[in-house]
Amino acid sequence: MFKNNKKNVKIVALAIAAAFLFGVAGLAVSQTTHVASAAPSSNVGKVNYQMLVQQHPDLAKVQTTMQAESEAAKKEFDAKAASLGEKEKQEYFMQLQQRLQLKNQELMVPIFNKVDAVIKEVSDAKGLAIVVDAAAVIYGGADITDECVKKITGK
Repeated sequence: MFKNNKKNVKIVALAIAAAFLFGVAGLAVSQTTHVASAAPSSNVGKVNYQMLVQQHPDLAKVQTTMQAESEAAKKEFDAKAASLGEKEKQEYFMQLQQRLQLKNQELMVPIFNKVDAVIKEVSDAKGLAIVVDAAAVIYGGADITDECVKKITGK
């Protein structure tokens, strides 16, 4: 009876191992097939956000305004710096830098909003559920940059 019991244990162990291997192989095949079939019908888009901002026609106006602001700040600093000590010069310079950064943000927000609206419009038309910056994408995703550039530039 002891010999018979050892034989039964071996058969049960082989059956469990075979079932496990078939299960793992079946799961691997089903997952590979699922991923491959999902890729072409993906509802994820990607866009080169920086390029869209650079292509926006209002950017030239912002750059011109910021150049003028920067020159005015430099003149203001030069005029006031002569009467300040070294520490006061550094503090005043930092204040001017901060003011320029805030002005730049203030001028860029409308451009960002317009770019975001165009991205939403194009993604809705293409049925995309999510759009991410192309810089964050390693593989896949429908690239909608060209369609967005056409809408932004009107070309």
